[in-house]
Amino acid sequence: MHDIRAIRETPELYEKAWAAKGSSGAVAQILEIDAKLRAAQHALQTAQAERNDASKKIGAAKAAKDEALAQGLMTQVETLKATLEAQGAVERESGEALRDLLARLPNIPASEVPPGADENDNVEVRRWGEPNAIANPKDHSTLGEALGLLDFEAAARMSGARFTVLKGQLARLERALGQFMLDFQTQEHGYTEVSPPILVRDEALFGTGQLPKFAEDLFHTTDGRWMIPTAEVSLTNLVREQITPEEELPLRLTALTPCFRSEAGASGRDTRGMIRQHQFYKVELVSITTPDQSEAEHERMVGCAEAILKALALPFRTMLLCAGDMGFSARKTYDLEVWLPSEGRYREISSCSNCGDFQARRMDARTKAAGEKGTRFVHTLNGSGLAVGRTLVALMENYQNEDGSISVPQVLQPYLPGVTRIERAG
Repeated sequence: MHDIRAIRETPELYEKAWAAKGSSGAVAQILEIDAKLRAAQHALQTAQAERNDASKKIGAAKAAKDEALAQGLMTQVETLKATLEAQGAVERESGEALRDLLARLPNIPASEVPPGADENDNVEVRRWGEPNAIANPKDHSTLGEALGLLDFEAAARMSGARFTVLKGQLARLERALGQFMLDFQTQEHGYTEVSPPILVRDEALFGTGQLPKFAEDLFHTTDGRWMIPTAEVSLTNLVREQITPEEELPLRLTALTPCFRSEAGASGRDTRGMIRQHQFYKVELVSITTPDQSEAEHERMVGCAEAILKALALPFRTMLLCAGDMGFSARKTYDLEVWLPSEGRYREISSCSNCGDFQARRMDARTKAAGEKGTRFVHTLNGSGLAVGRTLVALMENYQNEDGSISVPQVLQPYLPGVTRIERAG
């Protein structure tokens, strides 16, 4: 959500920022509705004051037995009542229209975000690791199916496209990855583990920016709840409608949850394999900070996500997203892209975003310094630390052997006692 006063004061800034995110022309519409709303509010205040004044005079006129004056004042009160009702309707309609419009407009990019329309304009910040030379690398789908541990057909029979069944040691490897990531983020980086709800109400998804604009990308239950597309929703909403003492910030939270996305906007993209699934596991990182902490916290979060890839020895690059490729709620985003040998390119495995006070305004999440009367909105940040399914894909492809087996990285072996390779059962 946006501060209407800031839009009034710096309309050019917002017009330029929204244009960079594909929402040109919004400022003129906002200011037009806002002017109509303020005119109605002024008319209401004036009419209310006049009615109160006339009502007082009616009693005085009756006391003076001036029935003509009293009758005239009562007629004026009735006229003003009609004005109040009419202007009240204008105020309600304009207020709702303004709130709805502001709710559908994305966050504005930070000043250091590069301009651009799509992923082709993103800027590489750094790389880590060198891709292994693998002769004729197989993709993860081919590897998993040959091992008899990945079954897309069985999943399709029961659930349709964009689902998979993992079996045996591959299922264990997925579970080990999730546990390793949680342990690493809690023990090495100080995040607090949370087991949150995965079914949430409209208000929670509105708070983090998925609603109302992206309803088609979500799964809705029959009782009016939504299945979370990411634990960002649950973790960030822990501070909704709360005033968190400044001395308790930053809050660093993490959760391993199933995530559900309808992928309505991804028709025809990555239909084979596990890159783009309706259901997947992800370790999410969320930070709640003061405004002056958020930029440093963002860099720290990116480092926490990168540390997982380094521990797994998976080559990756870190990209600063351009304005046109950022998500709805983000003001600045880094993507981590992991090397996939079968594709000969890097693919996204984590997004780490600083949302500033955008989500906090939608949730009414504030902070207060000790000894001060006023409050201010917190800043919220979120990132994948990491997407478990995509990490499994990268691990399978980068650790594949000529015989079709998959080596288990050393850091995961304690989670798979006695297993150093994933091989075909039997």
